[in-house]
Amino acid sequence: MVPDDEGGGLMRTDLLTDPVEGLDEALAAVDAFDGALLAGLLRPGPAQADALAGLADAVAGSPLAARVAEAAEKAAAGAAGEDHFLALAAARSALLGSVHDALTARIDAATGRPRAEGPGAGTAEGDAGHAANLLAAARSWLCDLARTGWQGIDHELVAGAASVVSAMLPDPALRRQAVLLDGFAAELAASCPGATLEHIPLRRWADLWSRALLLTLPGAAAAPASGTATGRLLPLGVDVQEHATAVQAQVHAVFEPADGGPPRLVRAGAAAPKPDTVVGAGLWQLLRPYLSLLTAVGEGRSMDLDAMPVTDEGDLIWDDARARPGEPADAFATARVALPAATSPVAAPLDRHPVRIAVPVLVEGYAARQDEDGSTVFELAGQALAVDADRLPAAGPLTPDTVAASGACIGLLRWDAGEFRLQPLAVEATVRKKSVAVHAGAWAGGTTDKAGARAEKAATDAVAVLRERAGRLLRK
Repeated sequence: MVPDDEGGGLMRTDLLTDPVEGLDEALAAVDAFDGALLAGLLRPGPAQADALAGLADAVAGSPLAARVAEAAEKAAAGAAGEDHFLALAAARSALLGSVHDALTARIDAATGRPRAEGPGAGTAEGDAGHAANLLAAARSWLCDLARTGWQGIDHELVAGAASVVSAMLPDPALRRQAVLLDGFAAELAASCPGATLEHIPLRRWADLWSRALLLTLPGAAAAPASGTATGRLLPLGVDVQEHATAVQAQVHAVFEPADGGPPRLVRAGAAAPKPDTVVGAGLWQLLRPYLSLLTAVGEGRSMDLDAMPVTDEGDLIWDDARARPGEPADAFATARVALPAATSPVAAPLDRHPVRIAVPVLVEGYAARQDEDGSTVFELAGQALAVDADRLPAAGPLTPDTVAASGACIGLLRWDAGEFRLQPLAVEATVRKKSVAVHAGAWAGGTTDKAGARAEKAATDAVAVLRERAGRLLRK
């Protein structure tokens, strides 16, 4: 899907549909363990014991084998301690990490792009004294959750996290763990009591539980190793993620080092809290103060970076003082010329999870169709690639109908519900015999579009009202 005459090779779409050896077995072991957490591990039944044994069998050939086997035996007897739950969480994360690695290897083979070597060691934060006690308290609460199970949660159990989170938040070294625990506890609280739930998100809650538990280990939340980036940044597109109380924009780009080194894929993001009255294009007002790159994206420009901090995982630690607007840069030209040779970053150990896969690709020469259920599919080279139109943000002009009428697409290749899916970031479509590019982040730097301008004005008015009300409360 990258034309040969542009310096790239054709993407092997058949590799995206061929089965991956061992993937189903690894996911089955994870699903069985997640099911065991439903009723809790205080008094496990035969089915839960089988699930625990299956998890141990799945990692039998790894360095975790002995510890997980012991943990599975203790948990099956209802006698698991904190170390045993940690071992089970590690085994689950290792299995999902192996799935992540197999899927990214398949993407690398399909795109023909190189991947960087493993990330270097991060910088461990101090976990002694007060911090160590808080991490131990968080670990104790998470183990109580596993013993009780999702069906047994109640407000008293969930409220046990509140004091730990409150004590963690003031410490910058513990903020990552605190935010995760806070969000997890809030989600559980909104679902109490567990015994009345008709549907329980087993995979999601087990993901949050195991990640939070592993982050209580000393050094697990170490700051990522980083270097600096000096050169030209060529944006490809913006991924917008919106929640009722928060919004995040992540810019995917190709970075070309000034020293002539190989280009690499990088990301730069900004997040901000938001009131639920700010929606659509109004979201950009909340994000622009934190990331000048959004203006460059909206204007279709590159940016020149000078010693911008960047982690080994490809995340730019954005500093406006180290960036200035560059020359005009067309995202599709970047995707056709620079993207095929760009090196992909390697995920940090705890980030190796299928849900974290989001690989920029260029797709061309396809026939788009919309099925009866409204879903969009790109057909090319005799293969069908599902399009994840549900991820299109309301904060931009890109719509499912525009995607369905397109002939070229820059998107993020993701893995969801057992298949690879493409999240569009920008498309080229023919309108009145003229090729037009439509970007999901086109309004990031401001817009003259009527719908976008109305949403921006509404957001401005809403924010002004909220600020005025907050001022009254403070004066009182």
